[in-house]
Amino acid sequence: MENPDVPMYIVFGYGSLIFKPPPHVIAETPGFLKGYVRRFAQSSNDHRGIPEDPGRVVTLIHIEDWNKFSASDSFPHEDTVWGIAYSIDPTYAAETKAYLDYREKNGYTETTVDVWGVRNGEEVVLLHDTTVYVARPDNPAFVGSEPYDQLAHHIWSHQGPSGTNKEYLYRLSDAVRRLAPESHDSHLVTLEAKVRALDDEAALVLYLLSVGCRTSIRLSKFWSFVTRPVVVL
Repeated sequence: MENPDVPMYIVFGYGSLIFKPPPHVIAETPGFLKGYVRRFAQSSNDHRGIPEDPGRVVTLIHIEDWNKFSASDSFPHEDTVWGIAYSIDPTYAAETKAYLDYREKNGYTETTVDVWGVRNGEEVVLLHDTTVYVARPDNPAFVGSEPYDQLAHHIWSHQGPSGTNKEYLYRLSDAVRRLAPESHDSHLVTLEAKVRALDDEAALVLYLLSVGCRTSIRLSKFWSFVTRPVVVL
């Protein structure tokens, strides 16, 4: 039986937790945060990269703090950080927390946030003091702002034990679109477009190479035919 004196363990997911939820979830509450940006500003040496060549994953950053790191990467007022608050079965709260502590071990620490939603046309706080894992700017794996073309190529070209870095981006972008179709995340939209463009460029190069190989083979066969010895009878 649930102990009313023990607060429910609720954790807010804004990155991979959206498309790969924690275990023992008994309720999901979609919502958004105020005062934060979601940015690919954290290196990943344990999931989407390796220690000697880390990938990039998202973290939450206070808008005021982000303005210190990048004056060129503004945060449009219409952008919103959407995610999902997961309520964990109290029986497995400690087990789930230990799982998340390990999963988010590469520079992430716990803090609390208010999760907002819309009810009857008005923005209201749905959940107070919800746990969230954040990679603070002072952690060793924080990389801050990078030019979009450079960041996109980095994401496109890296992978780690959990899969390719671009898969992380694609799954996150798709999950956010499904979660809040009416919302817009300029950072995710821009990165996804640039990384998919790199995919298209790579596919075109492979196609041209394959066509070139086939053409080369045909020319080789033709040349062998026209230069074959002629037998005079």
